[in-house]
Amino acid sequence: YIDRRIIIIYSLVYSAHTFIQDLVLEIKLQASVKMASRKPNARTFVVGVGMTKFEKPLTKKWDYPEMGSQAAADALRDAGLSYNDLQAAVASYCYGDPTCGQRALYELGLTGIPVFNTNNNCSSASSALMLARALVLSGYDCTIAVGFEKMERGLSEKFTDKTSPIKNHVDTLTDLGADPKPLQHLNAVTSDVIKMFAYAARDHSKHYGTTIDQYAKVTYKNRRHGAMNNRACFQHPVTMDFIKSKKELCHPLTFPMSAPTADGGAAAIVCSEEFVNKHNLQGKAVEILSQHMVTDLPSSFGQSFINLCGYSMSKEAAERCLQDAGISISDVDIVELHDCFAPNEIFLYEALGLCPEGHGGKLIDSSMWIKNKNGGEICVIGGRWVVNTSGGLESKGHPIGATGLGQCAELVWQLRGEAGKRQVDNARIGLQQNFGIGGAAVVTVYRKNDRNNVPQARL
Repeated sequence: YIDRRIIIIYSLVYSAHTFIQDLVLEIKLQASVKMASRKPNARTFVVGVGMTKFEKPLTKKWDYPEMGSQAAADALRDAGLSYNDLQAAVASYCYGDPTCGQRALYELGLTGIPVFNTNNNCSSASSALMLARALVLSGYDCTIAVGFEKMERGLSEKFTDKTSPIKNHVDTLTDLGADPKPLQHLNAVTSDVIKMFAYAARDHSKHYGTTIDQYAKVTYKNRRHGAMNNRACFQHPVTMDFIKSKKELCHPLTFPMSAPTADGGAAAIVCSEEFVNKHNLQGKAVEILSQHMVTDLPSSFGQSFINLCGYSMSKEAAERCLQDAGISISDVDIVELHDCFAPNEIFLYEALGLCPEGHGGKLIDSSMWIKNKNGGEICVIGGRWVVNTSGGLESKGHPIGATGLGQCAELVWQLRGEAGKRQVDNARIGLQQNFGIGGAAVVTVYRKNDRNNVPQARL
């Protein structure tokens, strides 16, 4: 009788356990169905951003877990959220072993969320942002993209026993006529990257008459903007004479015309429209209208140093973004772009459609400095656009795993009206361009979240 009772109890417990297992599986199935049901054209928003001060390498005693966790914590604080609200994370970095993203985010909690790590050279952080948004479009409600980098004073390749991922690009560089010898006092990879943009600048000057003064004006503008950014490496303006008279890295690039490597972190929280409404985040939300990545095209390895530097990739990504957003470049108020070297900003004016091909030098010549409502001065080009209010890479520095998210943070602050003396008054639409050799160009279009969300061209 006792054995029979034990058997009955065991059967009941087993049945209950099986029922609970089936119930849990059903709940998970329903959740997955719900996640898969979000429409591809659903709206996505950045609701929180964070960014450390970018520091010159080896000048501050800190490590990547602090950089990443500080930026992520600042983004959560900005949004008024906790780490428990996050359902997934994407981390970006280039100089680090696998799972650095987990190590950085574990400083904030151990919630078991998926953490993905991405490396796309200098476009790593924008790639992370794109993946975080893709997760939201797939059904997650709240994700974070976090980028960080602890760097050396130059670029380097760590796995010299393997084929370099930029070998085809370097081969094209030399095939087009660049001197194959490394630049003085610089390693091979740093030399090759500098030469790509230096030879592209020479080509632009040869074909379109772009002058050293015009390249220097880009740096002058960015350093003057950077003087108003307390998170930038360089926070003081410089003169045109200073820019042009400093030592050349490779003609026509002088030291001030190049972005310094840096240590630092940046982060952005991306969520669905439902999450925004549920948590009353409308006042923090900035909409991502469109986003595209374009990798190397046949033209990247053709007959142009400028295309080797990502021109055609950025042009294609920008055209796709503007088409998806249903706007023209004239609707854009503010641009954050990848000024790793001053001439590249000139190239990108043309690639993004701010001016016709070959007219980038004339566009920077149109610069006008105007006062904003906060007492700062910002540079307007073409009578319409403000480019790199953050100071760009030339002022902020370039921690390559964080750069794209630093750009995102600047545009979010601008579109919220929180950029202080750098503020572009009445900014409604921002465009971001981030490029990594190897290669990937990522363009993102943002829109201020207000009651009148129909883009309108300015007169």
